[in-house]
Amino acid sequence: MALIFVTRQIPEIGIKWMREGGHEVIVSEKDGVLTPEELREALAARPYDGVVSLLTDTIDASILSAAPSVKIVANYAVGFNNIAVKELNDVGVVVTNTPGVLTDTVAEFTVSLVLALAKRIPEADRFTRSGKYVGWAPELLLGSDLAGKTLGIVGAGRIGSGVARRLANGFGMKVKYYDIARSEALEAEVPSEYYESLDELLKVSDVISIHVPLLPQTQHLINAERLALMKPSAYLVNTSRGPVIHEAALVAALKKGSIRGAALDVFENEPALTPGLAKLDNVIVTPHIASASDETRGKMSELVGFNVNEFFLGHTPPNLVKVD
Repeated sequence: MALIFVTRQIPEIGIKWMREGGHEVIVSEKDGVLTPEELREALAARPYDGVVSLLTDTIDASILSAAPSVKIVANYAVGFNNIAVKELNDVGVVVTNTPGVLTDTVAEFTVSLVLALAKRIPEADRFTRSGKYVGWAPELLLGSDLAGKTLGIVGAGRIGSGVARRLANGFGMKVKYYDIARSEALEAEVPSEYYESLDELLKVSDVISIHVPLLPQTQHLINAERLALMKPSAYLVNTSRGPVIHEAALVAALKKGSIRGAALDVFENEPALTPGLAKLDNVIVTPHIASASDETRGKMSELVGFNVNEFFLGHTPPNLVKVD
């Protein structure tokens, strides 16, 4: 039997699975993110064998020095930029994540943002609720059509491909994409054109949708120089990780009208927003909820439980994270 610490309450199904696997599971009583000091104190309280972390937990070797008995960190997220994977691997700690199960949910949410942005739905809602609607007008809150427009996918993995498929097949958008390598899988699903240059993709796209992991090379991938390459009529959507976009540069571009609008589910200094961002009418901001469906959050919890159980059975967890 292993002793597992969960840093915050997650859907009960994963906790149930770990307990049915014979493990003792302790869930943090704090309804919020543990500070590094609180996390160290919690881990030092008992000889934990495993930790279930959330994307809001930063975990490196210094954190785990408080719990030298920990053998696995199971991240309740597909991204793992919050974990110093190599540091942990170097001291014999395994890291897992929860890929795959949230692909459709995040792709659906991303498409929802594209539609809401292009059709100015949040603006229209605020306009109507505020009592400004006094009658139909021919040029009231004009948006953009998507049919025949160019969708630029930055990162053609599972989620990026899911967004491309939905917007191409459902809305008649032309798909172009940028990635570190050509995606035969995407091109087999929908007619799409590969761009080796992100800069060139930005120049021709009407909608840019970002789907890359947060790595040193993707930090501020979208900066002032690249925002300047986009069409003034273009939209930018990010459901990946906040620091991929230089948020201050984006605020400046939106204020100047360098691009028409943006939709962000993630933020550079989450949960804080860059000053001025929330005041702009041409931006949609949502609180990191792209994977927030009953079904998906439950499946993520199940996958966490499965990864932990498999590890302590002596098997290689199905979602092992490794970095070079």
